[in-house]
Amino acid sequence: MTIEMGTPEAGRLGDVTRVLAGWQDDEVPVQLHPGDVGWFWRFGAERTARATRTWSRAGQLLAVGLLDGPDLLRLAFAPGTLRDGDLARQVAADASAPGRGALPAGQVYVEAPAEALVRDLLAEDGWRDGDLWTLLWRDLGAPVPDPGVHVEVIGPEQAHEWAEVVHASFEKSTFTGERWHAMAAGAPYADARCLLARDERGRAVAAVAVWSAGQGRLGLIEPMGVHRDHRGHGYGRAITFAAARALRDLGSSSVVVYTPSTNTGAVATYLSAGLRRVSERRDLYRAAP
Repeated sequence: MTIEMGTPEAGRLGDVTRVLAGWQDDEVPVQLHPGDVGWFWRFGAERTARATRTWSRAGQLLAVGLLDGPDLLRLAFAPGTLRDGDLARQVAADASAPGRGALPAGQVYVEAPAEALVRDLLAEDGWRDGDLWTLLWRDLGAPVPDPGVHVEVIGPEQAHEWAEVVHASFEKSTFTGERWHAMAAGAPYADARCLLARDERGRAVAAVAVWSAGQGRLGLIEPMGVHRDHRGHGYGRAITFAAARALRDLGSSSVVVYTPSTNTGAVATYLSAGLRRVSERRDLYRAAP
């Protein structure tokens, strides 16, 4: 039967992310998480829907993609379909032909699970190795150490403080309190928490968002940041401990985060907080004609 690519309506995004949550499993390669879609939701439901791609056969959802930025398609596949030839060929064809709407023309990137057949097909078609990413993971079956600083779960009243820390943690960040409210209105946020760490003077120093995919499934950290004026005091390690504890309380089996391998400071922070490096992988890119 024909596999069709589509873009969901904003009102159907919740259905898509619920299916995507069910695909998260510690036994399969890390892939697009509902928390990735939830974090993108800061731009609003309509824009998130326009950035979402689905591949279905006879009404059954087989793969989900997120156009995370103008040129990067991040993918997830239903259980048992990572090596499905028909699905891989369709996704590869849609990603490779700008007219099909999966990706624009010019230099573009695809991020796919390490064992996905679509990676092999794209490489055969001339796509090249791109940026290197480090995946870090921690089992949440055992208790997580106390972070050692004051950490609170924030709500709408503290959204501006959380937004200020995130904005001050990343170069060129455009995050605002309004975008926090848009994110919190999204379907994935029902299983998420935003945490804020304060120093001994009560100043907001670090922020993290954690995204659960449900009981017994993989949880995600996205994003985590330390205010530029408060670095070098261990707040990144502390807020990462708090993130792991929050996901454990939400029923997550483990926590994962991925970061550019060139960001050695972030990798070191996660390692210091008990996550372990499980793999490195490259995205794939197609050079502009």
